[in-house]
Amino acid sequence: MSTTAGQFPAETGADGAFVRQRYSIRDRITADGSSGFPAEAGRYHLYVSLACPWAHRAIIVRKLLGLEDVISMSVVDPIRDERGWAFRDGDGHGPDTVCGFQFLSEAYLRTDPSYTGRYTVPCIWDRVTQRLVTNNYPDITLDFETQFTAFHRPGAPDLYPQALRAEIDEISDVVYREVNNGVYRAGFATSQEAYEAAVDGLFARLDWLEARLAGQRYLVGGQLTEADIRLFTTLARFDAVYVGHFKCNLRRLVDYPSLWAYARDLYQRPGFGETVSFGHIKRHYYMTHDQLNPTRIVPKGPVMDWDSPHGRERLG
Repeated sequence: MSTTAGQFPAETGADGAFVRQRYSIRDRITADGSSGFPAEAGRYHLYVSLACPWAHRAIIVRKLLGLEDVISMSVVDPIRDERGWAFRDGDGHGPDTVCGFQFLSEAYLRTDPSYTGRYTVPCIWDRVTQRLVTNNYPDITLDFETQFTAFHRPGAPDLYPQALRAEIDEISDVVYREVNNGVYRAGFATSQEAYEAAVDGLFARLDWLEARLAGQRYLVGGQLTEADIRLFTTLARFDAVYVGHFKCNLRRLVDYPSLWAYARDLYQRPGFGETVSFGHIKRHYYMTHDQLNPTRIVPKGPVMDWDSPHGRERLG
């Protein structure tokens, strides 16, 4: 299934399996400027959606590292139509204060007038060259963590420590394939076989994560890392949208004692819960994917107590 630029999903294969579009604007920001895009305060602008799990990673990392005054940020409206993400006033989002764009597509087309891909968040705009630097979301948080170290707040966590990078990358890869992207592969599958394969892979990995987190507080190395942030943004949306909207309903997050406690542990930390907008999340998914929810009715639930004690302190 093909769609026009800005719509989602990008396509499914002949077997009905969801295929995620490759992110094509992939320049990097570097501390020494060797990429042509030096890490500088006030130069870059981050475009995000509060609904998008990929963008949510960047929002959390920016907050944890104290980069709010270094990298400015705009939030798009959660409702996306055939024109793509829009800038509108109200409810946690607002106009584009950098270029005056009405739609995020304008940033893409100013960067490349021949661009035909989807207009995705997160992406980073460069005020100097007047173009997008990247829309490749895995690079964005890594560059915040490793190339903007001169601008990190005092005491900021090292989310991508050198000694743990190989393990972080390994865990992040399996979490991406089977959890982060796994929910989309289930939700946008157009055949029973593709759907069941995605759901089975998803819940096998959630079961594995449940066992892993029963004995350790974090995914890697006894400390908060990039890997935890990448998992959290999917867990935060799991019961609210993925269980029902994407048919990921073998079990809920709240049915996993360790995973649910782990998610609450992170949610209750500065930089996590304050960046979660269940209003944006539910409105986006239920009101944007007409092929999955043609009535566009947004469910009221679920009721979840994210602030209840998690008991994870015992793990160190």
